[in-house]
Amino acid sequence: MSDKEMAIDCCLLAGRLMMEAGAETYRVEDTMDRMAKTQDLASIHSFVTPTGIILSPGSPHHTKLIRITNRSTDLEKIALVNGVSRKLSTGEYSLEQAYERLKEIEKANVMFPLWLQIAAAAVASGSFLMLFNGLWQDVAAAVFAGGIGFIVVTFFQELTNVKFFAEFVAALAVALTAFFAIKTGFGIELDKIIIGGVMPLVPGLLITNAVRDLMAGHFMSGLSKGAEAFLTAFAIGAGVALVLSF
Repeated sequence: MSDKEMAIDCCLLAGRLMMEAGAETYRVEDTMDRMAKTQDLASIHSFVTPTGIILSPGSPHHTKLIRITNRSTDLEKIALVNGVSRKLSTGEYSLEQAYERLKEIEKANVMFPLWLQIAAAAVASGSFLMLFNGLWQDVAAAVFAGGIGFIVVTFFQELTNVKFFAEFVAALAVALTAFFAIKTGFGIELDKIIIGGVMPLVPGLLITNAVRDLMAGHFMSGLSKGAEAFLTAFAIGAGVALVLSF
């Protein structure tokens, strides 16, 4: 592989890792452009969407396309890729070192352990209940419902690989948990428990990225992320509504 080909693959790998980790479109394009210019690819053009990246390095090199199949929220991975980009730009990393480091980041699991994610979701649910003027007596129910919801969404996401169905079932589980908490006297205010329990499922970062992409002029990415956020919110609402309808 020539140096130019490695530089193109390095830029594409960095862009893919950032998009899979939930980075904004303009940040991905800026990172790829900066990395390419350090390797004398001044005529590079990139087009980034949530489902794919097109990179045109200019003649005599061929345009390349890479698919984005998995998307999540992993700010640590975004920071690591940005770190590689900065070190490549300052000359601290050679192209080979940057490419190998990106490969290591791709293989590494920098996410927090599942038990800690569940605990964080549970604590966040209880905190949101109090933020919405809930009762202290309902904190335990909200914590339990939020933890159950996160476990369900993680399990069904891995089982079906259908994000919206997983969120629908998770919201259904949160609402059912809150309903039984009220019936057994474990909780008092059903609405506040449900609100607190579903908050870890709400696509807050996705909505933020959609707005930022729209403000940066990336209308296709902004609209697609906005549509994904809308469908997620619809799935959550449908799951809760199904329980409340009975």
